[in-house]
Amino acid sequence: MPLVKFIKENKEIEVPEGANLRDEANKAGINLNCALSGISDGVDQLVHAISKFTHCPGWGLCGTCRVLVKKGMENTNPLTTKEQVKFKWLPVPDPIPSLAFIGHEDEMRLACQTRVMGDIEVESAPPLNVFGENFFS
Repeated sequence: MPLVKFIKENKEIEVPEGANLRDEANKAGINLNCALSGISDGVDQLVHAISKFTHCPGWGLCGTCRVLVKKGMENTNPLTTKEQVKFKWLPVPDPIPSLAFIGHEDEMRLACQTRVMGDIEVESAPPLNVFGENFFS
């Protein structure tokens, strides 16, 4: 069975091959959803609590379950059409996922759209850095 390592949470879980990353993280008690606007840095417990109820139920619409697959991207399914739309083609009405995608094109995924086929390492709730070195390139 594939092993998923969550870097920030310092937790590893075994999942069945082909399992949905978001579903398996939820089963393990790991919340992969960012805050209301999708910005994860500097938010308090109340905002995180509210975010549990303000995201889509895994349909690839809100973009709050975005993660960085730091190792093992080849052990996941290809980027889905919903992910391509959310990250590349539909920055309105919510530009946050599209902005977060810049500079992370090779490692960003929506957990709700990601199938685990082998061992991976995941960084949950990646910070949004609109002034990073890759933003204006």
